[in-house]
Amino acid sequence: MHTLGLHHIGFTVPDMEEAVAFFTDVFGAVTIMECSSVDVDDDFMLTRLGVPAGCKISDQRVLQIGRGGSLEVFEYSGVTDPTPIKHNAEVGAMHIAFEVDDAFATAERLKAKGVDVLEGPTLIEGGPMDRLVWMYLRAPWGQYIEIVSAKGPLGYEAEASELLWTPSQGK
Repeated sequence: MHTLGLHHIGFTVPDMEEAVAFFTDVFGAVTIMECSSVDVDDDFMLTRLGVPAGCKISDQRVLQIGRGGSLEVFEYSGVTDPTPIKHNAEVGAMHIAFEVDDAFATAERLKAKGVDVLEGPTLIEGGPMDRLVWMYLRAPWGQYIEIVSAKGPLGYEAEASELLWTPSQGK
């Protein structure tokens, strides 16, 4: 088997229109596919997606943001006991990171739009991530999102035989 790379990241949101509007307004997302609802039985949902009986995909869309893998976004119906999004220290928690030209300028733009921005941006000085600038924010439904930029080659690159793929370096 030869793995070619990351194809997409899939995640569930409580309101598809809100999610698409957020990613479009904040990150310039383009909707590539609108798949709408999926009409299958409970057995299909359980055996293929691990979803409990009564839950259905009510909307599904694929968004592209810049270069790299796409976002496959789902909205489900029939969820009777939704759990809150896990914070970053919990097993199963996740975040999405987008590379931007300038994390400091992007942070100001996000704050001006009223986005829930956590403290930062933070410039890492020293170590393998030397010169990386990062900051977390939260989407309206609580999903953690990170923005990153680099102030030159990262520290690990001086002695690395393999380099991390990034949208700014990718072709």
